Amino acid sequence: MASNPNYSDLTPEIEALAAMAQENSSIDPEDYVTYDVKRGLRDLSGKGVLAGLTEISDVVARQVVDGVEVPCKGQLYYRGINVEDLVRGSLKEGRFGFEETVYLLMLGRLPRAGELEAFQRLLGYYRTLPNNFVRDVILKAPGPDIMNSLARSVLNLASYDSRADDISLPNVMRQCLQLVAVFPLLSVYGYQAYHYREGNSLFIHAPDAEKSTAENILSLLRADSSYSFWEAHVLDVCMTLHAEHGGGNNSTFTTHVVTSSGTDTYSCIAAALASLKGPKHGGANIKVIQMFEDLKRSVRDWRDEDEVKRYLQELLDKKAFDRAGLIYGMGHAIYSVSDPRANVLRTFVEKLSREKGRNEEYDLYALVERLGPEVIAGERKMYKGVSANVDFYSGFVYHMLDLPLELYTPIFAMARVAGWGAHRIEELINMGKIIRPAYKYVGVHQDYVPLGLRN
Repeated sequence: MASNPNYSDLTPEIEALAAMAQENSSIDPEDYVTYDVKRGLRDLSGKGVLAGLTEISDVVARQVVDGVEVPCKGQLYYRGINVEDLVRGSLKEGRFGFEETVYLLMLGRLPRAGELEAFQRLLGYYRTLPNNFVRDVILKAPGPDIMNSLARSVLNLASYDSRADDISLPNVMRQCLQLVAVFPLLSVYGYQAYHYREGNSLFIHAPDAEKSTAENILSLLRADSSYSFWEAHVLDVCMTLHAEHGGGNNSTFTTHVVTSSGTDTYSCIAAALASLKGPKHGGANIKVIQMFEDLKRSVRDWRDEDEVKRYLQELLDKKAFDRAGLIYGMGHAIYSVSDPRANVLRTFVEKLSREKGRNEEYDLYALVERLGPEVIAGERKMYKGVSANVDFYSGFVYHMLDLPLELYTPIFAMARVAGWGAHRIEELINMGKIIRPAYKYVGVHQDYVPLGLRN
C-alpha cells in the first residue's frame, strides 16, 4: 500500500470493503413497520415526534376544523411574531431587518429603538477576525466547498478564544453574537481564497461596522464593493426568512443534541454546519438552480406547458438532470398547502426579475411551481399536499444578485446561525439530560470465532 495515499482514490479494495459493509448492514424495510419506527422521526402525515419544547419559533402547517386536524396555509412565527409582519415592518420603515431578527430570536422580544442601535453597534464591533486569521487559517489549504471551509474556520476560532470551553450563559451569548457577526467574513474570504488558488485575483475587503449584515456580504464579495439599495434589501429579506425554522429541522436539532452533551459553542456550530450543507437541507437551493439550468437546456419553448410537464415527469422517472427522482424545491417536511417563506420571496423575485430583465425566467419558475405539484400528485401516493418551498425561489434570488453558487448554502448559514445560537442558549438554560434516543437491535447474537477457525 502506498505510503502517501491519494485521499480521493476509490481502489478495488475500498469498493470491496464498501460492498461487504452494505451486505452486512442492510436492514429489511419491513422491520421499520414491524417495530413502528418513525423514520426521520416523522409519521406518514409528516408530523414530527415530539422531542422537546421551545419558545423561539413556531411552524404552523395544520389547524383543527370541527375537531379534525387538516392542512392549512403555512405560517412561521419568531417569538410569536409572524415573520411576514417582521419583514413588512422593516421594509415599511426603510431599514434592514436581519439584525432586529437576531435580537428577537436570541433575547426573546423586539428591541426598542435605542436597544437596536446599541445591538447593531455591538455586532459591528464583533465584525472582525483575530490578527492574521485570514493568512494563517483561511488562505491555507482553501477548498471548493465553502461550507467545509466555514466549519474549519469556526473550529479554528476556538484556538483564539481563551474561554472557548466556558458554557456559562454570558460567555455563550458573547460567542454566539461573535459568530453571527463574523460568518459573512469567514464565508466570503473562504470563497475568495479558493478562487485565488485557482488563478483569479484576490479581494479581501475590510468589513464596515456601520453597515448591515446584508450590505457587508455584498461589499465584501464584489471587487468594487458596489451594490444597490434594493439588492441589499432583498438579500436582507432572504436572511430574515432563513434565520430560524423551529427546533425540529435537522441542523437546529443537531444544535440541541450537541449542546446537551455539554460541549463548547464552536464544536456545536460546526456540527450544525455539517448538517446544513447536505442537499436534503441547506444545499437544496443549489440543486434547484442546477435543475433549472438543465430544464432551460432541455425545453425549447419555456411557455409550452406540455413540454415543461414532460420534463418534470422525466425528473420523477429518474430520466433527467441528476436522475434522483426529485423535483427540487417542491415539497417540505412540514408545510403542505404553502411555505410562507416562499410566498414572501415570490413577491421580491417578481420585482427583482423585472429590474434585472429576467421576466421569462420568472415566468418559467412560476409555471414549474404550478405544474410541479400536479405531476407529483399524479405519480406518487401523497399523505399531504406539495407546494414550493423557500429553496425554490431563494436560489433564483441569489442568481439574480450575481452571487456565486458556492456561497448559496453559506448564505443560509450566515442567517441560520442566529437561530442556532438562540436554540443553543435555550438548551443550556433548560438542559436536563443528554439527548439520546433509542435504536432497537435487529441483528442476531453470535459466538466469537478464533481467528484461525474463521471461514
